[in-house]
Amino acid sequence: MDNPSFAEAVARICARDRRYASEAYLFLNEGLGRTLKLVQEKENRYRQISGAELSAGLRAYALEQFGPLAMTVLGRWGIRTTRDFGEIVFALLHAGLLGKTEEDKIEDFDDLYDFDAAFRAPFRPKRRPRAARASAKHS
Repeated sequence: MDNPSFAEAVARICARDRRYASEAYLFLNEGLGRTLKLVQEKENRYRQISGAELSAGLRAYALEQFGPLAMTVLGRWGIRTTRDFGEIVFALLHAGLLGKTEEDKIEDFDDLYDFDAAFRAPFRPKRRPRAARASAKHS
């Protein structure tokens, strides 16, 4: 039986489906490992995580890795919505690189958060209240 490495399996997936760059699969795999580790440390046990938990973990990982460029980097890889995370997860599942439960479905990744709010808003300048702006002008 053919047991390709992760990189070989991702190359095969990308050859069949060009929606996402190979870096997107690597990012997701690394972010999944990080998210699982954080959940395990917090709860002191291993368990399967939900699509929402993984998407939140991937958001935190992207912000940590790429800061204000997170949305740009993800976009270059083809990731524009949380559904894209699910598409990548399920491609990895079909390739035998991840495990799943009967309850897992791709819809678990639908519309979990808005990318602009998640990745750009944290870096926008904060507006001061009107009274603070007015008093600053008169100082």
